[in-house]
Order: sequence, then C-alpha cells, then structure tokens
Amino acid sequence: MRPNVWTRTLVSVTAVVGLAAGSLATAGTSFAAPDTQPAVSADAGVLAVNNLGLSTAEAKKVQGWLKEYWGYTGAIDGELGTNSWKAFQRCLKEYWGYTGAIDGVVGSGTIKALQRLLQHWGYTGAIDGIAGSGTRAAFKTFANSR
Repeated sequence: MRPNVWTRTLVSVTAVVGLAAGSLATAGTSFAAPDTQPAVSADAGVLAVNNLGLSTAEAKKVQGWLKEYWGYTGAIDGELGTNSWKAFQRCLKEYWGYTGAIDGVVGSGTIKALQRLLQHWGYTGAIDGIAGSGTRAAFKTFANSR
C-alpha cells in the first residue's frame, strides 16, 4: 500500500507542475503574439455606458436634452455612452470649466465639471472628480428636471 500512496503523490505533484508550466508558457506567448481580436466587440459596447446611477428613463431625459442643445445625434436609448458624454463634455467645456478633450471618457475632469453644474441641482460636496453618492443624487435631480 505504501508505494501506491507515493505513486499517487508523485503523479499529483507532476500534474500540478505540468499545469503551472503550461500556464506560464501560455502567458508568455500571449504577450509575444499580436492580438488579432478587435479591441471592442459589438457585444462590449455596453462597457462604454456610464449612467452614473441614472435609470434608463432618466438617462433618456438627459439624452433628449443633449440632442436638443448639445449636438447629440445618437439614439435616445437610455444608455449614456461615448457619444452622449461627448455632447455633455461640450456643455461642460462651454460653461462649467471642463478643459479636457471631447472624447466621451468620463474621467475625473468630466466629473469635476459635472459637479460644478450639479451645484445648481443640490450638489453640496467637494469638486473632487469622484462620482460618489452626492454627485449621483444631484445627477438624478438634474435628469428629472429635463
């Protein structure tokens, strides 16, 4: 019985080492080979959506306002994606101190400018570029006023 235990242990250790070596080899080749997949697939479009806590209905109100005043040309679908945020950044750049690129990326600069705008809709927090609960609550108030 004793040799059987050692054989099983040796086989188990060999399997683990083999799996680890295979994983390391695969990791190494993934860096060496160029990625032939598109950076964003059609299914990954949802990842670019950032409603900052708004419901679909509230986001649709914001998109309608963006379409009417800030050149938004996309669908009124309740998903604040890149094009919605580009339109919003145009507004923020003109009136609320946004100085970044009109790129549709919701970074700290976009949030800071949004926080300045939201001071008129109940935001009382710091202009810190962090979309915390106060920013999100004021953004809901803004959206529902549209």
